[in-house]
Amino acid sequence: MGRVHLLATGGTIASRQEADGLAPVTPAAELLAVARSPAGTTVTTSDLGTVASFALTTSDLRDLVTAARRCLVDGVEGVVVTHGTDTMEESAYLADLLHDDPRPIVFTGAQRPFDSPAPDGPANLADALRTAASPAARGLGALLCFDGLVFAARGVRKVDTLRGGAFGAPGRGPVLRLAGESVLPLARPPRPAPLPLDPEAELPRVDVVACHLGVDAALLRASVAAGAAGVVLQALGAGNVPPAVAEATEELVAGGVPVLVCSRVPSGPVAPLYAAGGARLARAGALFAGDLSPWQGRLLLAAALALSPGDPRPVLAQHLAV
Repeated sequence: MGRVHLLATGGTIASRQEADGLAPVTPAAELLAVARSPAGTTVTTSDLGTVASFALTTSDLRDLVTAARRCLVDGVEGVVVTHGTDTMEESAYLADLLHDDPRPIVFTGAQRPFDSPAPDGPANLADALRTAASPAARGLGALLCFDGLVFAARGVRKVDTLRGGAFGAPGRGPVLRLAGESVLPLARPPRPAPLPLDPEAELPRVDVVACHLGVDAALLRASVAAGAAGVVLQALGAGNVPPAVAEATEELVAGGVPVLVCSRVPSGPVAPLYAAGGARLARAGALFAGDLSPWQGRLLLAAALALSPGDPRPVLAQHLAV
């Protein structure tokens, strides 16, 4: 008989309607009581906290990853983490960057609260428990299970604010699918070696600066002035920025501040194609993050700076090459 551990952290899946709105107050044992556990699997539970994921800090995220890793004790086939959907893609990705065990850490949650007339949390949790116990999930790292599909942590994004099918992986797709009692393999993407990062150590500050038509460099410069050790540009299209941002990027990189280029477009990679846009950034020494979202790019750059403050490029190259 296998064993899976359920670690609850709050989120909509744990929320009930109160006078001022939804509040995540339901503990793990109650979540499990309304979800169907896989046949032949024992589920143990613990609570890290009850918080909406939009209120999490980077320090909270490090604590969460540490707690999830500690739950992988002897005899456990995998760990399920219930989590709010707003920042689940970030928590899953940081967990994946550090994950050095073939057993999965599976994140899940809900779009409708625990006391909804038609909650989606119980089915999502049952699917996540089944996934965590399945041999098909071994070696895939941290995963995100939602609405019958399972995504690798890298590349997953929240794609709808309220609909039940809340997550997707644009350009990549799911790696597993739930069908009745079965967990069906769909893909096995390559994973780089886990980072030897202490999750309890503070991560350097990295900010995301959004680009839009006519944007100037004020926010980019203010980010560094406020203490950012690196910056992620949420660039236009395939990695282009207005001239003022390109000029500021040249100055920052020359001064030793790494700049990682992502896109505000949900699908497709960034590439240095346009002479006055992405190619100018590349000539300045900015790094391009492939199809990684700005939010996951922020965590990767922060982890790379923590491991190699003087030159994060080798760490970034290792993880951006897959």
